[in-house]
Amino acid sequence: MKFSVRKVLVAFAAISIITLPLKAQTADAHAQAHASASAQAHTQAMEIHKSAHESAMDNHRSALEEHNRAVERFNRAFRDFEEDNLIEERISASRVRKMKKVTSYISLPANDANIRYTGRTLAASDGSVSFDWSGTYLEVTFTGGYIAMRISDTKKNYYNVFIDGFPAGTVETFGKDSLIVLAGAPDKREHTLRLQKRSEGEQGTTTIHSFELAKGGKLIKFEPGRNGLIEFIGDSITAGYGTEAKSKSEPFKAQTENCNLAYGAIISRYFNTDYTFIAHSGRGAARNYGDTARVSKNSMKERMMQTFDENPAHRWNFKTYKPSLVVINLGSNDFSTKPHPQKEEFLGAYSIIIAQIREVYGDVPVLCVAPPKGAAFDYLQSFCKEKGDKNLHFAAYLNGVYGGDGDLGASAHPNYNGQKKIAMNLIPYISSIMGWELTGKAAR
Repeated sequence: MKFSVRKVLVAFAAISIITLPLKAQTADAHAQAHASASAQAHTQAMEIHKSAHESAMDNHRSALEEHNRAVERFNRAFRDFEEDNLIEERISASRVRKMKKVTSYISLPANDANIRYTGRTLAASDGSVSFDWSGTYLEVTFTGGYIAMRISDTKKNYYNVFIDGFPAGTVETFGKDSLIVLAGAPDKREHTLRLQKRSEGEQGTTTIHSFELAKGGKLIKFEPGRNGLIEFIGDSITAGYGTEAKSKSEPFKAQTENCNLAYGAIISRYFNTDYTFIAHSGRGAARNYGDTARVSKNSMKERMMQTFDENPAHRWNFKTYKPSLVVINLGSNDFSTKPHPQKEEFLGAYSIIIAQIREVYGDVPVLCVAPPKGAAFDYLQSFCKEKGDKNLHFAAYLNGVYGGDGDLGASAHPNYNGQKKIAMNLIPYISSIMGWELTGKAAR
């Protein structure tokens, strides 16, 4: 058989044309297989990684939950420890608080030199001591376990009683001649008494005539070791109006007014200072709440100079004490209802207040606290800046610092929770002004 060369070449070319596409198809199939295998491997690796990550996160969450449970167990144990100790102390205080009149006692005048009064008081020649400003308090150490006071009141007031530093209830004062037992379980230990007026001067003037002790008991001067004294000049917020009321819809009642839960007392406890409250609900610097005149005849600029809130007959002896700091919180009532005082009328009255402080206390630091809203904020800010007094300072707690239902007591005044928020806003200002260190403890 014979083949021509030309026919062979043509045949070979035809075979080559058929073979080349088959090789390309094989390469593509290989690439696709490789890509598919890589994708599967990658997916499997990601699933393994995801599973490992989720497992690790589960372990982390379990460890974190166990840590939180351990922290809560510790905190619960610590609270139980504190509560046990507090209960023990309160039991100790309650033992001496039992109301029991002793049959054999000694009587000492209310102005006994060992009784420490803080606030504006007036001692009479018969040994009695009278006062009416909110927050006035006395402190003394006594022995014998029993102490009572013979007392009278022009109206009806409420007092906080503290024995050995712990609350021991409240007492009411009224009538011309009452004997109130403050602690009545005779023993041989020393105890401290603190009696604090929690209601305002308009509720009446209290006169303590004498104290009774168990026979053989004695009074010992109480030395509190405090860091100074802050005088707070203000209105209802300073006086603690409605701090114990359950809701903002409650009307005012003297029973729910407690200055010990107001921002001034909270700040003083934080810095371990004494305090005086020169405060009266509804009063302003120039104009009192609801007055039909732009300038009231008897605002806080007059009352601040008096021994008694409700009696202008006695000017206070300002040599009796000198505060380390004066805090003024006025202006809300000036602009709460119309007619509002004009700017020069408001600042004119405020200037008198500052001048009187400088007259009686000298160059002490003064912190002017502006109300959270209204014209007084702008007026006081510019006043303090333009006065040129290096010891005159401006502060404010802005609108919204307190105001939720949980912050409000009687007639929408701040309750204890709201008062704590005010105090926490003012504490840094006072720290900076006075150089008193922030302690890190709770403001309460």
